[in-house]
Amino acid sequence: MLANYFPILVLFLIAVFIAVFVIVVSSLLGPKRGTARKLAPYESGMEPIGQAMRRVPIKFYVVAMLFILFDIEVIFFFPFALVFRQLGVPGLLAMGMFFLVLIIGFVYEWKKGALTWE
Repeated sequence: MLANYFPILVLFLIAVFIAVFVIVVSSLLGPKRGTARKLAPYESGMEPIGQAMRRVPIKFYVVAMLFILFDIEVIFFFPFALVFRQLGVPGLLAMGMFFLVLIIGFVYEWKKGALTWE
């Protein structure tokens, strides 16, 4: 049974080898002279203004978490769409319940104001 996994192991080892090889070669052949201008932070071609470390409002993190949450939940719709006809009515009811929970969560976020940007 382990023989079935041998091609995966070979592919993994090749990927690791290529990654390590590229990193080592680029560090050996790449330039190492860092001038003050090269080491300065780059901000879209403009001179940096203010400090690099500033406080970020929590709204950014909330929106990012909500995006990831709904993005992952939507991924479950794709396999359902592929076998939609074979599942029949029980599958449709199960996905309907899943979608209902998703909609309830979305409405709750909306009512709480998590999606309003100020």
